[in-house]
Amino acid sequence: MSIIYVLIPIAVLLTAIGIYLFFWAVKTDQFEDLEKQGLSILFDDEKVSPKDKADTNSHIDSNKQANTNNQP
Repeated sequence: MSIIYVLIPIAVLLTAIGIYLFFWAVKTDQFEDLEKQGLSILFDDEKVSPKDKADTNSHIDSNKQANTNNQP
């Protein structure tokens, strides 16, 4: 029976923390746009031109060479 004197304050504390976190999330706009991430899978990414892709690959290759040259 004495355990109830421990469990009730713990339950009240956890409930208060949960309510505080809920109001914090609402205040900081965490629930602003719930549909965007779910709908993003339905649309294609922006097309990347072959020139841009080549520029990106050359940048990656130069980083690999720099990392290889720094190793003993």
